[in-house]
Amino acid sequence: MSERIPGIHHITAIAGDAQRNFAFYTGLLGLRLVKRTVNFDDPGTYHFYFGDERGRPGTILTFFPWAGIAAGRRGTGEVSATTFAVPPGALDGWARHLDGARVAVQRAERFGEPLLAFEDPDGMPLELAGATWADGAEAGARADGVEAPGSILGFHSATLHLRSREHTESLLTTTLGFETAGEDGGRRRFRGATPGAGAFVDTLETPGERRGSLGTGSVHHIAWRARDDAAQADWLERLLRLGLQVTPVQDRQYFRSIYFREPGGVLFEIATDPPGFMTDEPLEHLGEALKLPPWLEPDRVSIERALPALDTHRVGPRP
Repeated sequence: MSERIPGIHHITAIAGDAQRNFAFYTGLLGLRLVKRTVNFDDPGTYHFYFGDERGRPGTILTFFPWAGIAAGRRGTGEVSATTFAVPPGALDGWARHLDGARVAVQRAERFGEPLLAFEDPDGMPLELAGATWADGAEAGARADGVEAPGSILGFHSATLHLRSREHTESLLTTTLGFETAGEDGGRRRFRGATPGAGAFVDTLETPGERRGSLGTGSVHHIAWRARDDAAQADWLERLLRLGLQVTPVQDRQYFRSIYFREPGGVLFEIATDPPGFMTDEPLEHLGEALKLPPWLEPDRVSIERALPALDTHRVGPRP
């Protein structure tokens, strides 16, 4: 196998109210809005990208905020939990921080690491895992009021919730190059090629559970990293040889993407690391302006008129 997937590139989910979504992820969790654009397939809707200060692959959680749509139904065939990594010593501070904002938190332990589980305002399951690799790591996204070392250092892992996981796990290991990393309480963990942010993915099998449905609080898709265009082209060829239905390469301005549905029903994307989020904004001004791709620029006035107002100076909730 010439290439192995390094890990998670980004995760994209569906939210309801845009202002509330922005406030929660920037004000409470301390992530940076590194890009504010629109859904290229539905330009009447924002597309927010939250991540670390530079918007590095492995740190990016993105949202389509669609006000007024129904809540998603949890079930199989989806990413059922998105887990961020923090230093283990930061979890008590995070628990106090979340409790002060009236966010219900449950403590747990998984694969020997402490964990906090909670939900965002749309009911999307989130977790903070105390990752041993995060000790001494470069500072990431820090929420106000969280004692150092409180940084969110990117993704820890994501959970693929499946009715049957055999074929999904075969795809992960045989084709995408993930390595088996252990089992804990019926949950299996797999590790990508590059240690650090976004390296892990878990599978959870519940044969009798119904299929989940998309809506607010749901993950739309999970994207895996490709080193560059050449690596992505190689993945495309390999996936087509397996008989999977894969889209042509899509230009997403900040990366290029291919999409396919894995055997368990989860929508997968493979996205290139380059060119990144500083192609149209400098580092110090990431996320400040509404950015449109060239083919939508002629419609900027009507697009801006249709989008809900967003006050990027109003953040929270905070303790």
